[in-house]
Amino acid sequence: MANSTVLTGTRSPGGDEKQTSPEGSGPKRDREGHSARGSDFSELSRRISEAGLLRRRPLYYTVRFTAVGLALAGSVAAFLVLGDSWSQLFVAAALAVVFGQLGLAAHDLAHRQVFSRRRASEIGGLLVADVLLGMSYGWWMNKHTRHHANPNHEKKDPDVAPDIIVWSRRQARQAKGPARFVGKHQAALFFPLLTLEGLNLSFSSFKALRSPSLKRPVLEGTLLVAHFVVYFGGLFTLLSPGKALVFIAVHQGLFGLYLGSVFAPNHKGMPMIEEGTELDFLRRQVLTSRNVDGGALTDVFMGGLNYQIEHHLFPSMPTPALAKAQVITERYCAELGIPYCRSGLVASHRTALRHLRQVGAPLREAGR
Repeated sequence: MANSTVLTGTRSPGGDEKQTSPEGSGPKRDREGHSARGSDFSELSRRISEAGLLRRRPLYYTVRFTAVGLALAGSVAAFLVLGDSWSQLFVAAALAVVFGQLGLAAHDLAHRQVFSRRRASEIGGLLVADVLLGMSYGWWMNKHTRHHANPNHEKKDPDVAPDIIVWSRRQARQAKGPARFVGKHQAALFFPLLTLEGLNLSFSSFKALRSPSLKRPVLEGTLLVAHFVVYFGGLFTLLSPGKALVFIAVHQGLFGLYLGSVFAPNHKGMPMIEEGTELDFLRRQVLTSRNVDGGALTDVFMGGLNYQIEHHLFPSMPTPALAKAQVITERYCAELGIPYCRSGLVASHRTALRHLRQVGAPLREAGR
């Protein structure tokens, strides 16, 4: 495909990733991906809509959110029963998983997968993100919306901003401060850095309260403070200071590792889009995303984000519809000759780490 030549990035050699082999070139199209019957995405959207995959699934989300709520209540009950004991570290680990699932729930609420009405989605998002997680719903939604609009774009996607880690050789050559030091060894440091992601989300949330782009800073600030008053108050009231600090380290560290393990396989190691590159919506989303193969456990662990290509194409599609959408989308991409990337979870992380090492090469070379 002609447009793929303008993308930067690396593919894993040796077949870690699976890509469909196009069987034909399909109808003739212009540079913007339009055919005689309209844009390529509009045709895919028509097929998805006719399959009924955009319908809300209230029963699914009722069961899923109830299960997460019960897990949270059970963890809190266990915390209260165990008292000042080192056994609380098992509760900390369990809460890390529960918090990860709450993060996935907030994600689905933000995309209006659960409720069709904006107000219901915002109320649910504020309760789950701010009250239960200690993360600003408004800040995260703004950041994630920009990511969806321009995934893996060097200048427009906040998820690949070179704050600490560099995602392209261009960023490596321009890196300064912490990114210049970390970038040299970022493949080895990637997973250790993920243990700080939970704390980073909370820190960034409080920092965002001063941003003019945040719609309800007073409300969100109040909810965030209430979360941490209960969180720290409960820990330091029931546990000794030493145990409380270790509990926080285990809980927040594993929570960050969980979130990072869910989000990192989806785009890291996929092509980066340079400034000035023009791609139609379908190709922009498909070429920069990777699906993660797996069974039911992978679906639960990743909350449906293992179907990242379909999620980016149809952000409001309910999670249980993504598997059927994947079959339709992959077949359609094969018709058009658009590479469609799939990989196992371990292989996807291997690809991401290999990419991090490769793009950090200019920093290592400069330090010799």
